[in-house]
Amino acid sequence: MRLLALIALACLAFTPAEARPRGPTCVSDNLGREVCAGPAQRIQSHASASGGVVGTRPKGCPHRYCGCAASLYVFGEIRPELNLAANWKRKFPRTSPASGMVAARNGHVMVLMSHASGDEWWVHDGNSGGGKTREHVRSIRGYTIVNPNSRVASR
Repeated sequence: MRLLALIALACLAFTPAEARPRGPTCVSDNLGREVCAGPAQRIQSHASASGGVVGTRPKGCPHRYCGCAASLYVFGEIRPELNLAANWKRKFPRTSPASGMVAARNGHVMVLMSHASGDEWWVHDGNSGGGKTREHVRSIRGYTIVNPNSRVASR
């Protein structure tokens, strides 16, 4: 018994530090992204771990296309009545921030993907600047949060 304890202790003493797992622990979420927790919590999407450009103006969307990009992301199709960002606030009921909800204000709309911290969220952000669609962290302060998945959408 003592011999086994000594052997186990010797093995631990001579195990190189590099053999221990390093970096974050990652799991896949229900949106097909890899969510990693560790020293620097992050989400890996098809863009990159720190977020970034995932596209430009989708074909068929107007020049000011944040609402159009959001409808493509949420519903898989362009819904012309949602091209105007303010219409998201008119058509859908207000709710609390959560993944899959939409942050809308007059002039801009973005889809909440996952909570980062405080009022900061990872978002799918069509027309986020320079004609690009990005997935990145943005503050939702000043936005109205609506539920586009609600069966009771006002008309």
